[in-house]
Amino acid sequence: MASATPTRREVLLVGLLFFFLLFVSRKPATEHVSNLLTNDTHSTTFSSGRRSENTQILDAHLSWGSSPVPETRVLAHVPGWTILDKLYILKGVVYIVSDEPSKVPNITHIISKGLFIENGEEAVASRLPTDEDIRVISTKQAKRLFGTGAHVLDGVNYFINDPYQFVTHYYHWSAELWFGFWRTYSSLDPVITHDGKTSLPPVRRLVFNHLDAYHWRDYAAMNEWVIRSAFPSAIMEFKDDWRDRAEMERPFVFDRVILADRSATMMTFNFARFQRTASSPFGLPGSVNWWMTMRNNAIQFTGLQVNTGGGTTSTPVITYISRQEWGRRMLIKEHHEKLVEELYKLRDTYGFEVNVVAAEKMSRLEQIELAARTTIMMGVHGNGLTSLIWMKPSPRSTVMEFFYPGGFAFDYEYTTRALGMTHYGFWGSQSFTSPALPEPKYVEGFQGNSIPLDGTAVARLCLERLSLSEEIDD
Repeated sequence: MASATPTRREVLLVGLLFFFLLFVSRKPATEHVSNLLTNDTHSTTFSSGRRSENTQILDAHLSWGSSPVPETRVLAHVPGWTILDKLYILKGVVYIVSDEPSKVPNITHIISKGLFIENGEEAVASRLPTDEDIRVISTKQAKRLFGTGAHVLDGVNYFINDPYQFVTHYYHWSAELWFGFWRTYSSLDPVITHDGKTSLPPVRRLVFNHLDAYHWRDYAAMNEWVIRSAFPSAIMEFKDDWRDRAEMERPFVFDRVILADRSATMMTFNFARFQRTASSPFGLPGSVNWWMTMRNNAIQFTGLQVNTGGGTTSTPVITYISRQEWGRRMLIKEHHEKLVEELYKLRDTYGFEVNVVAAEKMSRLEQIELAARTTIMMGVHGNGLTSLIWMKPSPRSTVMEFFYPGGFAFDYEYTTRALGMTHYGFWGSQSFTSPALPEPKYVEGFQGNSIPLDGTAVARLCLERLSLSEEIDD
């Protein structure tokens, strides 16, 4: 009978097997430790239902404890347009925290009561802010008022302290409030490139503290396109949201905010000259390409390439935006027909692309696409000309605006010039351009349907602007 005593070899094999099984059974734990050490510090790892030490905590609270309250910093300011870091709000009141109040801009140049704009000294006085709207307080006062911290409204915010009076309109929103906002914000990046590239972070939140949620859209439905194409992820807050925070009776603080106030802007010299609230921010530094970020975002939203337009390396595009079916501010019928005839003559003679369109019959996409490709845009003073903001500035880029003789308004002239393009106004056969501009005046006939125009003179100027020497026949 063989011996039952294990041999040395058998003992050795059993020992090796034991250690192998021990190693395998512990390997998952070893791998788990290794994973924790090498895991990305921004990720969250869970083990046995417990959170690991490298978890990031979402901190929505600015705490200062026993330290002084962080002061408000004014990064840029012109009346009606102010960029601030650490602007506080409590119970619906805006607070600027500063131990050097003499360095804070005049609060009447920052914010108003946000009332409708009406003429007269009494109306102007009624819009001036009080302690119920804004206060400048020291860090000690802030400590007593706010306590040890405030809840953060993070990122970049655009705070529009205006009623809906001048918001629900394509021109007033896009070429004033949006135009002025971006000109103000872009002053923090004076080296925006020709293709619109900027180091500025996108806006995270738009705050309308005087508007209902449905009172920011315009009848042409263009405001939505402007906002959504520029900042697709931005959220919008309205007066109910503002009221919510006020009723919570807790302090909040904007990380960074661009504060716009139309009434405050109206106190500036530039507004007195041009009646455009967007004119005030042009006192700030900025890139010559400042608008290209907004323009290119809207163009890309349509699916076009950002280098579309200009008419310098491609066939020039002439676009006449007709108001002949609008019922207000129209050319004399025969003069409209003569203008169309002369424009088509340019097309047939020189190969230009000519478009005669009615904006109200076009989709938003069609309007923006056509404006982006247009070299010369023309039409009677009216909302349809707002789309000039999507044109690509170039030496040929031109806007021609038709007025009743003696009448003039800066709306589209100033907007065109602010983009680095050329504007011509027309009174019949007479044209004028900056700096030889008439005084703004709404003469009798300005809003009428019998505006005279010399179509031959318009066509001749088109040739001049496109640097062609031949003249068309009278």
